[in-house]
Amino acid sequence: MFKDLAKRGKTTTGWFYGFKLHLIINDKGEILAFQITPGNISDVSVLESLSKGIFGKLFGDKGYISSKLGEKFLKKGL
Repeated sequence: MFKDLAKRGKTTTGWFYGFKLHLIINDKGEILAFQITPGNISDVSVLESLSKGIFGKLFGDKGYISSKLGEKFLKKGL
């Protein structure tokens, strides 16, 4: 059904075929933003669009780390 949309991706635990779900939640577990991408899309590439309108502190795993993006977020107060 999704053969033209799903892609092969790699995580720290190995290869997979499918999609990634990116979520931003608050301290109460409420979803503030989400995005679904094919498996071959880099996590850091969706972070800027995903975090529009978000303020405060932002935590994530190492797939979302980028020094260039980190500096940009610090300037925005995030």
